[in-house]
Amino acid sequence: MEFGASFGTGGGLSPLMMVLIGIFAVLLIGAIGRGVYVWIRNNNSPRETVNARVVTKRMKVSGHGNTMMRGNTAMNGVGSSTYTRYFVTFELENGKRLELGMKDSEYGMLAEGDQGQLSYQGTRYLGFERG
Repeated sequence: MEFGASFGTGGGLSPLMMVLIGIFAVLLIGAIGRGVYVWIRNNNSPRETVNARVVTKRMKVSGHGNTMMRGNTAMNGVGSSTYTRYFVTFELENGKRLELGMKDSEYGMLAEGDQGQLSYQGTRYLGFERG
């Protein structure tokens, strides 16, 4: 095939390729739209500070890459691409539970069982003061 030659049978993209591109575009636009919706909803929510207790912590690792195991330790190899998100579940004084995402530095400062004042806005974590 020469450089610049067309793909498909009719000199353009095949119908399957057009469908795949369309699906990708819809998913991308949906993800961006959802992110904007959550951002606007959080900005329109009141900032609240309530008594709360740290119930549990979790991490979500996503991505891919070359992972080698050395003993019980996973070591990401060269060219790996992973992303870790951090979540903490708080139990509010009214019994309601709220899971909030946060930065790794904040996550590391909290321990299960900690009690204090949780500040949040919608689903956005603002801070936690032990007390």
